[in-house]
Amino acid sequence: MAKKDNAIRSFILRMDAEMMEAIENWAADEFRSTNGQIQYLLDQALRKAGRLRKKRQCRPENDDKS
Repeated sequence: MAKKDNAIRSFILRMDAEMMEAIENWAADEFRSTNGQIQYLLDQALRKAGRLRKKRQCRPENDDKS
């Protein structure tokens, strides 16, 4: 099976109950799912460490500087 560039992969993550509760509460505070919060935190940590490319920003089509 060929690997897709934006494929989502699943895996099991084990953590203690106190950490899980803290993440669930934080996710609720920011109106995210627990999974979404974990993805957000990992994304931020990877970017801060320089381990993940920055998202490419698209220029608006009407951005004429003439």
